[in-house]
Amino acid sequence: MAAAVGPAVGGAARGRGATSFQRKAAAGSRLASVAGTRPSLRHGQLLLSSGLPSLDCVLGGGVAVGTLLLIEEDKYGLYSNLLFKYFLAEGVVCGHDLFVASAKERPDNILKELPAPLLDDTYRNELGEEATAVKSEEFQDSMKIAWRYQNLPKMEASPTSTKFGHYYDLSKTMSPELFQSIKWHSFYLPEELSSQPKMKTCNMNSAYARLLQSIQRIIYQEGFDGSDPQKKQKNILRIGIQSLGSMLWGDDICSSDTPEDIHSLTKFLYVLRGLLRKSLSACIITVPTHLIQNKAIMERVTNLSDTVVGLESFIGSERETNPLYKDYHGLVHVHQIPRLNSLICDVSDTKDLAFRLKRKLFTIERLHLPPDLSDTVSRASKQDLAESAKLLSSGCGAMAIGKKHLDF
Repeated sequence: MAAAVGPAVGGAARGRGATSFQRKAAAGSRLASVAGTRPSLRHGQLLLSSGLPSLDCVLGGGVAVGTLLLIEEDKYGLYSNLLFKYFLAEGVVCGHDLFVASAKERPDNILKELPAPLLDDTYRNELGEEATAVKSEEFQDSMKIAWRYQNLPKMEASPTSTKFGHYYDLSKTMSPELFQSIKWHSFYLPEELSSQPKMKTCNMNSAYARLLQSIQRIIYQEGFDGSDPQKKQKNILRIGIQSLGSMLWGDDICSSDTPEDIHSLTKFLYVLRGLLRKSLSACIITVPTHLIQNKAIMERVTNLSDTVVGLESFIGSERETNPLYKDYHGLVHVHQIPRLNSLICDVSDTKDLAFRLKRKLFTIERLHLPPDLSDTVSRASKQDLAESAKLLSSGCGAMAIGKKHLDF
């Protein structure tokens, strides 16, 4: 009898285990059923692509649904605008709904300038040629580069190896036919101010209050909050807000150390995060942080954001002509990554990141110092390199390099 009980108990245990496993698989399939998303392998949160695969790698796989991605603009807003367009372009290709808000440029003009996706073999071959050229340059330097950098993995995968997110050709604009299959909403501040009287709510300026009302109305009316049980096909709302906090939004935090509405921007972000948390949406905001003089406000803005990425351009700075950075156009600073369903955040294994802009491609890569083993480098150039290495900031590594050269 005892021998007969053993198999029965074991069979029941196996049955319970199989049933539990099936329930987990069903939950995972429900998460993955939303187009253009995938569940994270680490914390189970639903992720969507930022439109730049190398940035997705830095952020731990992508942008989590229900979170806010804050981009600190570079000095002239050139490269932050590219990340803004990448995010929107990925939404068009995935069939997501878009909400584009701006105070300086009409949203329809922003959509017309989105980069073209690389969807067929012809486009992939065009991008492959440029990627091959980059790889050939790296192969030529591989014989010169120090051994400590040679085995570092690349941030950017090849164009054909990724199944999450897409690649885009910056030299071409997106075809208008792609916009016919999606629904997009716009918020152009000059038109909104002229159509309705001035309003102010809870110490928040009228521009932010109008923007919050528009976002809230779309989330509720389109069913992104899950309130419509008859809506079988779920979709994602991608929200893009350009240059928030600038003077064009009626905010003076960029022009005064003691602004009048010191809490307008922080209150806006607080309410916006509440809307994002209870809806199938994700938001990208670019902020001219280099113009914000009050550092306390900037700390609050960072704390009220989920992911914060800063771009530091070399244009107009000494690093533009510095031989240490001759292969790059700027630095990438990851200031904050959210802790989702865990006590630790999913961060990349390196903090030394830089970006480069090719004719068709924008990539984020690991930053390494140029090789200094060539016989053609003069003694004066070597001394300049040694002196320039001392000027590296904390975001670019903390190597102590003197005038004495080390032989590996």
